[in-house]
Amino acid sequence: MECFLRTEQLGFRKWKPEDLNLAEKLWGDHEVTKFFDSGGKFSKEKINSRLQKEIESEEFTGLQYWPIFLQKNNEFVGCCGLRPYDMSKMILEIGIHLLPVYWGKGFAKEALLSVMHHAFNKVNANALFAGHNPENKASEKLIHKLGFKFIRNEFYEPTGLMHPSYLLNTDDYNRLIKKKFLLNNN
Repeated sequence: MECFLRTEQLGFRKWKPEDLNLAEKLWGDHEVTKFFDSGGKFSKEKINSRLQKEIESEEFTGLQYWPIFLQKNNEFVGCCGLRPYDMSKMILEIGIHLLPVYWGKGFAKEALLSVMHHAFNKVNANALFAGHNPENKASEKLIHKLGFKFIRNEFYEPTGLMHPSYLLNTDDYNRLIKKKFLLNNN
């Protein structure tokens, strides 16, 4: 499989129009969408629109929530990536959507760490923004573990809720990586 980004277990590639079946598998699952859309499971029309938005985002900004696959067997896992948040300050939003069968297995952390590295070292982001549904405690825990700092509760129109929001700047990311490197080498 043609991947532009790889981790130990995962491969990232770009969405293509012929990926509609993968998009339906992911965004057609109520367990996946319930945390970022009050409508829950997406209709086929909404899934197709979301896929087109991801493809257009890649064309115009070089960013999207890229589809991710297990390297050992090319199984589709979900998507993880970046989108513009405040381009005047080079702040990008980071996010992930995984199929429920892959929850709690460390794939989210592995994917997000890889995208964080890509954002700060390839895209030259100054900071990353992340938010989560207040009911999604697993995301909250992971965001903290990845070194993001709470900045405010922010209204998120698709859910109609105030979502806890976080920021990770370049300096904090570099300290996190250095700390992890030192811990792993002792």
